Amino acid sequence: MTWRQRYSVEQFLRSSFWFWPFMVILLSVFVVIPVLDWFDAHGYRLAFLWHDLTAERAHAIVSSFSGSMLTFLVFVLSSLIMVVTLASAQLTPRIMAITFADIQGRLMTCMLLFSFLFGTAILGRLEGDAVPILGIKILVISVLASIILFLRYIPHLGMSLRPISMMRHVAEQGQAAVESIYPHPYGKAASEKVGSVPRKLMRKDARVIPYAGTSGVLLAFGATDLAGAAEAAGCTLELEVQVGDFVSRGDPLFLTFPPDRPIDAGILHQMIAIGAERTLEQDPVFAFRIIVDIANRALSPAVNDPTTAVLAIDQLERLLRFVGSRQLDPGMLYDSDGNLRLIIPAPRWEDYVSLAISEIRLYGANSIQIPRRLVAMLEHLIEVLPPARAPALREELSLLGRAVKREFLDAAERDRVTTGDRQGVGGSTSENS
Repeated sequence: MTWRQRYSVEQFLRSSFWFWPFMVILLSVFVVIPVLDWFDAHGYRLAFLWHDLTAERAHAIVSSFSGSMLTFLVFVLSSLIMVVTLASAQLTPRIMAITFADIQGRLMTCMLLFSFLFGTAILGRLEGDAVPILGIKILVISVLASIILFLRYIPHLGMSLRPISMMRHVAEQGQAAVESIYPHPYGKAASEKVGSVPRKLMRKDARVIPYAGTSGVLLAFGATDLAGAAEAAGCTLELEVQVGDFVSRGDPLFLTFPPDRPIDAGILHQMIAIGAERTLEQDPVFAFRIIVDIANRALSPAVNDPTTAVLAIDQLERLLRFVGSRQLDPGMLYDSDGNLRLIIPAPRWEDYVSLAISEIRLYGANSIQIPRRLVAMLEHLIEVLPPARAPALREELSLLGRAVKREFLDAAERDRVTTGDRQGVGGSTSENS
């Protein structure tokens, strides 16, 4: 199995909404029902409920339960689609995939589907005076479990679609991605400065390998596999696109040098994953993008909800502090002999800072809350992060000050707006701390 196939299977199992209900169908038809038939044929029964249940009463019970579970299933799925659509319109469309990948939603759907299918199968076995008592008891248990899961899922769904819940979830996934890509704390690994490519590689004479698949976004790549392929061919590979970039058919995908070393382009294509939409597994920048999008929408004139934008800045500060405390390695992989085998484009600290602040500063400069919260965040990050992180933060602080000066003409008002406040308005200001 190639790297791309492994990645595709992992992504499918992690995010697919329909796969697990489909497995429930197979399990019900080919495993559970035959096993229950065998138990009933050999006289095994659960020792509670309905020892003398008649066929007529059993038919009424099973019909009621089976029909209600189908109605329940249709209602739940319709409501889920409607709620997620409304929430994505309020926050950002990029949350839809996250919501449908929620394990509680898939578990409840599987349970409702199992109850319906199992009840239908039991109903088909009610012939004459024969009553599959064990199957009916299990049906009752599954229906009760479905109701409990439903009562638990409704508040879970409502709470998880709140802006703060969604942004916290995205920030946690982004932090996990940062930790996997940058495993070393700041100062514990090689310098972040990208060294020059060795002169003998002569990049201007490199062989260009164009992308030959369907256009899409680079989701992930197998760094170890690519480095291994380069080592086997005795060359160095450079990935020309960053995770999250859109790649069209025919765009340069890899450079290989020296150009005379043979390497199979088809094998290299099997070590990258291209899809329709970015994911968070190898793309921590996407976590920033989602949270910034939520803040931008909250600051739009149609919504005008700066408090939600302040909550977004809270999570951006959390991510920036974590990124700033990691060693942002320059994206070069070497083999065991110290030969450079793979060059990967990687975002710099300045890129993260710009993404987190620039758009929010632009859209929120005329709000009292946003500049105050941004000032508090920047001052705090300058204080707690290594000194090498400070120049980019001070640059953003300077740009923020100029933006506020353009929006607020009164000097006293400008002083108030440029005073840091971790709550936006209402918290302890930096002047008093």
